[in-house]
Amino acid sequence: MKELRIVKALEVLENANALDPLIAKVRGGVMRVIQPQPVRDALHGVPIGHAFHPLAILLPAGAWVSTAVLDVVPGTTRAARTLVGFGVLSAVPASAAGLTDWSELHPQQKRVGIVHAAANAVAIVLYGASWMQRKRGKHTSGKVLAYAGLAVVSGSGFLGGHLSYRQAAGANHVEHVPHVFPPGWHPLASLENLPDRELTRVDVAGQPLLVLRRGESVDVLSNVGSHLGGPLDEGRLTDVDTDTPLVTDPWHGSVYDMTTGEVVHGPATSPQPRFTTRVVHGEVEVRLPNAG
Repeated sequence: MKELRIVKALEVLENANALDPLIAKVRGGVMRVIQPQPVRDALHGVPIGHAFHPLAILLPAGAWVSTAVLDVVPGTTRAARTLVGFGVLSAVPASAAGLTDWSELHPQQKRVGIVHAAANAVAIVLYGASWMQRKRGKHTSGKVLAYAGLAVVSGSGFLGGHLSYRQAAGANHVEHVPHVFPPGWHPLASLENLPDRELTRVDVAGQPLLVLRRGESVDVLSNVGSHLGGPLDEGRLTDVDTDTPLVTDPWHGSVYDMTTGEVVHGPATSPQPRFTTRVVHGEVEVRLPNAG
């Protein structure tokens, strides 16, 4: 079965660099307004381990779809208006989460994302107007506006699906590592050949690993950043002399704990695969728990 023509159109949109000046302005505003970092982390979804935006959109989408059903059922005027208003209000945190994620994407993803965000904004305006018309007793025009809003938000949802599944925005980019890394212990390097207190990349079994040696201790994570696949060995190492040395993704600034792989700050929400290590006769070996 051939792809729909709209998919080809979205591929053109991905490379529409004419959108970049607008994107830069909008991103600047998002970065200024959505602060401080703990707020951004919460909106990214760091506490729940995956993106918050897809969860947040269930509220407005559910309310508006329910409105569409109630609008053809007699005697549900008040309930429908309540759902329209609830959808508009709940769209605010959902939009904030989406914009926060969008601000930390690749250029091609941002181009699709800004159209997705614009469509959502149009839908919110249409539903807001629908609520006002219903409040004034103009229920027919209120229903028309609501159905127009549903059409727009449905198209926007298609764009969101393209972002999430075709372009892998918000996906865990290291989920595959346990499935392709072979089980058991594997040689990494001689302990004495690993630079002390520096980030080093070492490839093992075809997988790039991030290595930090501190004296006799060696911490190893996947070198591929879980957010969008950034090379962590090119990132910044901080707090190296503490119990929790940190590495910052060079592409979008996600911060990971080198000793556990856990996300300290987003935009990443998924932890880095952490390898266990041992030293045998001066040679460092690594193993990925539950690999294979």
